Amino acid sequence: MTRIAMTVDGTHYEDEVEPRLLLVHYLRDRLGLTGTPVGCDTTNCGACTVDLDGASVKSCSVLAVQADGSEVTTIQGLASDAEWHPLQTAFHQQHAVQCGYCTPGMIMAARDLLKENPDPSPDEIRHGLEGNLCRCTGYQNIVRAVLAAAAEERRRRAPAPGAQTETAPVASEDTAPAAPRAPARAGQEAPV
Repeated sequence: MTRIAMTVDGTHYEDEVEPRLLLVHYLRDRLGLTGTPVGCDTTNCGACTVDLDGASVKSCSVLAVQADGSEVTTIQGLASDAEWHPLQTAFHQQHAVQCGYCTPGMIMAARDLLKENPDPSPDEIRHGLEGNLCRCTGYQNIVRAVLAAAAEERRRRAPAPGAQTETAPVASEDTAPAAPRAPARAGQEAPV
């Protein structure tokens, strides 16, 4: 047995595990986080994708002891304050879910993709998700969902209409360069 410690979805865990225990089985069987499905156990399908220290990984390809000291985020850790992550909302709204088995992995991989490329093209999305298989949807609605989530994220980051934007500091009279003067029109005095 090997002692490990990690933070999963914001909660710190310490445990004794068999050195050969896969991270996906640790998450599901020891921690009860069954939102991460076991798909193929061979890294082919991507259903078990989680975020490990800021990068998406297939949790069936990582031993729990390799995640010692790490921070893991699962599909169950994406929502905050009972509000879905924009990707979760977009997958629902764009009907990107049929059987739902691949959905956690697709969302986690898409989240990683959007961190790297916040404005991807449909081809870039397809390339970014090619390690995740879906046997139901034909991928069209998945691509639409990622595009919709990317647009929502950009909208959330954009300043609100009428919000003050950062302005340049005002120079004092002593240091401000003289402003060019507008030429006077006939019959008017030149501006001071």
